[in-house]
Amino acid sequence: MELPISLSSTFLMFALLFTNAASTTVQDSFHNCLLRNSEITIPFSTNFYTPNNSSFTSILESTVQNPRFIVSDFPKPELIFVPSNISHIQAAVICSKQLGVQLRVRSGGHDYEGLSYTSEMKQLFIVLDLTKFKSIVVDISDNSAWVEAGATIGQLFYNIAEKSNIHAFPAGLCTSVGIGGHITGGGYGPLLRKYGLAADNVVDAQLVNANGTILDRKSMGEDLFWAIRGGGGGSFGIIVSWKIKLVTVPSTVTVFNFAKTMDNDTTKLLYKYQQIAHKVDEDLSLRIIFRTVDSAIEGEKTVQTSYTALFLGRTERLLKIMTKSFPELGLKKENCTEMSWLESVLFISASAGYNTSLEALIEGRSPIRFSFKAKSDFVQKPISKKGLEGLLKRLFQEDTPSMIWTPYGGKMSKISESEVPFPHRKGNRFLVHYATAWTTDDKDAEAKHKGWIHNLYSYMERYVSRNPRAAYVNYRDLDLGMNKDMTTSFLEASSWGTKYFKNNFERLAGIKSKVDPNNFFYHEQSIPRLL
Repeated sequence: MELPISLSSTFLMFALLFTNAASTTVQDSFHNCLLRNSEITIPFSTNFYTPNNSSFTSILESTVQNPRFIVSDFPKPELIFVPSNISHIQAAVICSKQLGVQLRVRSGGHDYEGLSYTSEMKQLFIVLDLTKFKSIVVDISDNSAWVEAGATIGQLFYNIAEKSNIHAFPAGLCTSVGIGGHITGGGYGPLLRKYGLAADNVVDAQLVNANGTILDRKSMGEDLFWAIRGGGGGSFGIIVSWKIKLVTVPSTVTVFNFAKTMDNDTTKLLYKYQQIAHKVDEDLSLRIIFRTVDSAIEGEKTVQTSYTALFLGRTERLLKIMTKSFPELGLKKENCTEMSWLESVLFISASAGYNTSLEALIEGRSPIRFSFKAKSDFVQKPISKKGLEGLLKRLFQEDTPSMIWTPYGGKMSKISESEVPFPHRKGNRFLVHYATAWTTDDKDAEAKHKGWIHNLYSYMERYVSRNPRAAYVNYRDLDLGMNKDMTTSFLEASSWGTKYFKNNFERLAGIKSKVDPNNFFYHEQSIPRLL
């Protein structure tokens, strides 16, 4: 029954007053609790941001990668807390538990579904923003580095390159991603065929658990240390820092970005690529980026396939490998450029549409941001030429399609599926990343773009991995399923959990049951308890 206008207005007024009072109570209670439980003073003006602060929105949006989650109809946190000391993090855990408020942890803000700063669950939540945790200590003599969770991939790369031109770390291409969350999902980049994932090259970690206790590898035990290296963020504790193992690279590497527009040879090249990209010398990582671009005919578009490579060596050896394995591409010396490893990061990032300057790398700035929806797949058998033609046809149907093929093989085939929670190893030819982006808040535009990517994903089902149809947890996708609340069972969560983790999902749930039995750390796709 509809209320009379006067009663409806009165009801709304009381509802708003109650909501504001509840929020104020949460904010004040949390602040007072922190002051009681932290060893170090916490200045309110520089560490706390509430919706009543003029700077709240700018802080909330500062590292958001996907703007569609900060529009008005998405839930906002009651409070953003920016700790500057590890005791602040401990106190935040203790106080969130005492107040019964959910804690979301943000190290970089690049979560594809915005789970580090918003929530689809009907519960008040607080964001713990690790922006101030950016320390990076590189020890070349030990071939290692300690890097805090809020530092970006680009900042880590830059700090390594400052100390050595023959050391690197096998992390990702989007250099504004926070290293804390990147490694929790596995973390891959152009060095994966040579050295595996970022998570494969972690030797220690510092974590705050559900009791507010600081743990390192020795004190947390090997089970929990296994789980945090690829088991997804926000399930087991708050990563404060990682100790990583550095890898060696030549002082001179070679790159190329060889773009080809649609012609009669496109499907032939793509078919041949599937035969060789996972088998070639592990010093070579050859990706393909698909985009639609303007064609030579005015008013028409065409599909561009950019073959982008990092080779750990000089041009001469690269050309010999390409001539033997992939002569159809027609790569020539003038297509190749020799440079340092750090310069190659900028080159390949720019080719993929990410950061393009050294300044952006150092500052950890995000690239231009668009609202987007993304999905992922793993290909284990070559897609037929007919299948490729259908795929290219569907790229024409979208205004802003993006698809990337990243080759596997090499080191990735030599590491066991159970070495860390990330299971996608031997047998995979390449990873597929699909994305579509839009710049307007128009719901019709959003529905159109999402409709396209869902249709493409449905089309690709016959050509990708099965039982399960696998997915990459750092390309989080709530279409696969989600926890309804903190009581979601292991069986219910298996709809998405086995896609990300395959047989490792049950072990992750078992570890969750032991280290966080009350399920303090949970979100829409957090690891559930086994029982």
